[in-house]
Amino acid sequence: MSAKHKLPSPASLVRPLIRKLHGYVPGEQPKVRGMIKLNTNEHAAPPSPRVLRAIQKATDDRLRLYPDPTAQPLREALADFHDCKPANIIVGNGSDELLALATRCFVEPKQSDDNSNRQVAGQTIQYFTPSYSLYPILANIHGARINEVKLPRDFSLPDNDALKASNWNFKAALTYVTTPNAPSGRGYRTRDLAKLCEAQKGVLILDEAYVDFACENALRLAKRYPHVLISRTFSKAYSLCFQRVGYFIGHPTLIAALDRIRDSYNTNGLGQAAALTTLSDLGYYQKQFSRILELRSKTTVELAALGFDIIPSQTNFIFAKPSCITAAEWFEKLRERKILTRWFDKPGIRDRLRITIGTEKEMARFLSATGAILRGTR
Repeated sequence: MSAKHKLPSPASLVRPLIRKLHGYVPGEQPKVRGMIKLNTNEHAAPPSPRVLRAIQKATDDRLRLYPDPTAQPLREALADFHDCKPANIIVGNGSDELLALATRCFVEPKQSDDNSNRQVAGQTIQYFTPSYSLYPILANIHGARINEVKLPRDFSLPDNDALKASNWNFKAALTYVTTPNAPSGRGYRTRDLAKLCEAQKGVLILDEAYVDFACENALRLAKRYPHVLISRTFSKAYSLCFQRVGYFIGHPTLIAALDRIRDSYNTNGLGQAAALTTLSDLGYYQKQFSRILELRSKTTVELAALGFDIIPSQTNFIFAKPSCITAAEWFEKLRERKILTRWFDKPGIRDRLRITIGTEKEMARFLSATGAILRGTR
């Protein structure tokens, strides 16, 4: 082929921003049999038998058809559940899809030739750190300006005065707050979140992925403030990670804007059927939540007795700092014993492991392995 007709290299066809991007890194998936998976905050119990039957029943001739494009029956059921209207709810392919839609909907990308670090409110996405590691990736994909604000050492929510003294931007176009926080597990009081909502001028998303394991929720703030959205998911508490169903609750104007840029059939039919049936069988899940909370407390007490430091958790995981060993060593030695946990090699949190609360047997094995690891270091 002559130079005149030389084809472009594949790399040159990719946006420069994307070439430099580091994608989201999910928790390790087991590749050998017998691994205990305590690293991705999945629910240890399966969906209710009623939900499993609903999924099986839906695997019929409907599979050749498109699902309900707006998930209307599910939105109506969610509206009943949350005492609002279907217009207040949008359903997505997991809450992650909706978080991505929010970046495109509410934030202007910065100009490609502007490499300054100045904070332009309409182009800024902000969040606390540490928090959900998807936020910076969504911001970078969109080409937005990022404003990260470090949480205190105890991972508590700073008050507005402390935020004013930091680099917090009360006019940022979009702000994410994970509540309860991940990876720390610390819960935030609704009254404290309300003060932040009062001060914030742009869209504020309260990401409540783990709220079913917490003492309180902030749903009323989405009903009170027109710029506040609540993010929920059926993955963590309702055992539907495989089906990918999440939703936002908020003012109809924001919901309608998100709906305009949503993919036509973004939520699969089996997921809709599963989520709809879940809402009719909440008693099953309430029992599972209680079991998780009991195991969370028991595991916390036993680790504390071994000298570990554990952040008070309101999630289905704990964030623990080991004694007599580094978190990285603890992680590796657990992995050698076929127990997967999550270690983040990042400043401020690399001294801890995040451990999902599994079944009674899994947690007993985890605690036994941890005890053996500590004895081996003495």
